Amino acid sequence: MPKTKSISGAKKRFKVTGSGKIKRKKAYTSHILTKKTQKRKRNLRKATIVAKADESRIRDLIPYS
Repeated sequence: MPKTKSISGAKKRFKVTGSGKIKRKKAYTSHILTKKTQKRKRNLRKATIVAKADESRIRDLIPYS
């Protein structure tokens, strides 16, 4: 059986941690930053873990990570 292709966009957006969880960047950081508070912008810089409900879908996109 042939190998499954990884989705290039997903490879760039998600990383798998040592414990097997999937890490992602937060949204809403690219523009219209003047109305967002400093605290909100600072918290958007941090990476976060993908929700349990979405995890299986993303694992299909990056099968060999």
